[in-house]
Amino acid sequence: MTSPLLLDTDVLIDYLRGWPDAVAFLKKTRRSLCVSAVTVAELHVGVREGPERQVLDRFLGLMEVVAITPGIAKQGGLWRRDYGKSHGTGLMDALIAASAEMTGCTLATLNEKHFPMLETVLVPYHKG
Repeated sequence: MTSPLLLDTDVLIDYLRGWPDAVAFLKKTRRSLCVSAVTVAELHVGVREGPERQVLDRFLGLMEVVAITPGIAKQGGLWRRDYGKSHGTGLMDALIAASAEMTGCTLATLNEKHFPMLETVLVPYHKG
């Protein structure tokens, strides 16, 4: 069985903005979808109240949200320590990576560079 996908913030933002490659990717996948609680927070930073927030909340309701457990927090902190300077991995990305690792999900992101600690990262499309 194929592992679930943990969607990074960039992929979800592209989907919500109607970016054709992101829409096509999510429409064609048959894998179950997850999102880190960190990504939920990141998406809500930029959302406008009203219809935009309602769409976001409905959309996120379709996915399993991975909570930040003590184990995820510990691993994320260690990965931030180990990869922050060399790869530009911030704490949010390190926590998202730890969420994927600890739940057995494959991370789908456009920014593979920030996730050197993961054995498998899926870059579903390229921009630019």
